[in-house]
Amino acid sequence: MDISVIVTTYNWPGALNLSLSSLARQTMLPVDVVIADDGSTAPTAELIGQWRKRFPCTLTHYWQEDAGFRVARARNGAIAAARGDYVIFVDGDMVVHPRFIEDHCAAARRDCFIQGVRPRLSANATQALLASNSTAVSFLSPGMEHRAYALRSVLLSRIVSQARATLAGVQSCNLSCWRDYLVQINGFDERFVGWGPEDRELAARLLHIGVQRNYVRHRAVAYHLYHPSRAPEGRNPLDRILEETLRTRATRCEFGLNLHLDPASLAQPVEPRVAVV
Repeated sequence: MDISVIVTTYNWPGALNLSLSSLARQTMLPVDVVIADDGSTAPTAELIGQWRKRFPCTLTHYWQEDAGFRVARARNGAIAAARGDYVIFVDGDMVVHPRFIEDHCAAARRDCFIQGVRPRLSANATQALLASNSTAVSFLSPGMEHRAYALRSVLLSRIVSQARATLAGVQSCNLSCWRDYLVQINGFDERFVGWGPEDRELAARLLHIGVQRNYVRHRAVAYHLYHPSRAPEGRNPLDRILEETLRTRATRCEFGLNLHLDPASLAQPVEPRVAVV
C-alpha cells in the first residue's frame, strides 16, 4: 500500500528539523510526507524548502493562515493533499524510530486504526538533541519518561497489543488509518479551534462506523520532545463537541474534509494551498 505521513507543525523549526531527519532515515519510505502547518512564519518554510532538495520522497507543505489553534483544519488540508491510501499522523515535535513507518504498515488492519506509543523526553534530553541536531534516541537514552514504551520488540508487541472499541489512549501525535475511512467520516471536525480533543472525537466517529482502536505497544515508537503543556486548566469548552458525538453516535462531521475535497471550495483563492515538489 502507498503510505502518506502527515506532520503537524507550528513555529518550532528546530523540532521539525529533527522530525524530518528521522523520517528521512526510515527502513520503509512513504510515497509522500505532508507538513500540516498551522500558520508558521518564514523560518519553517525556509527549513522545508531546504529539506525538499534532499528529502528521499515527495515533501509537501500545506500552510494556512495563523488564526488561532486550528490543527484540525490543517490536518484536513494535508489529508486532501496526501497521495497515499494509508495515512500516518505524527506531530512535528516527535523523533520517530527508524522502523516507525514499517511498524505502522505491518500492524495495519482494515478493521482497525493504529494508536502508537510516545515515550516523552525530559527538557534536558530534548535540549541536548536540539543542540547537537541529532536523532540518536533509543530505549537506553537518558531523560526518558515511560521508558518501557520505548522498547521495540515485535514479539512482545504481538503479545500485549489489543484491538478494542475504546477511546482510551487515543492521541493523534502517533496514529494511522486508511484514507477511505477518513473520507467516510469527513476527517477532523473543524469546529475545534483551540486546544481540544479533536483526535478523540475523530476516533469516536471511527468507532461508530465499526473501526476499532488497536493500541500497538513496543512498535511504531515516536519519541516526544519536551515542551510545556498547552492544555487549558479546568473544563475545556470544546469537550462538548466530543460529548455530542458520543451521545448521538455520529459517524460524520459537518465541517471537515469535504471543505478541502470539494472542487468549489478549493477554487476559492482565500489562502495559500499546497506547494509540492
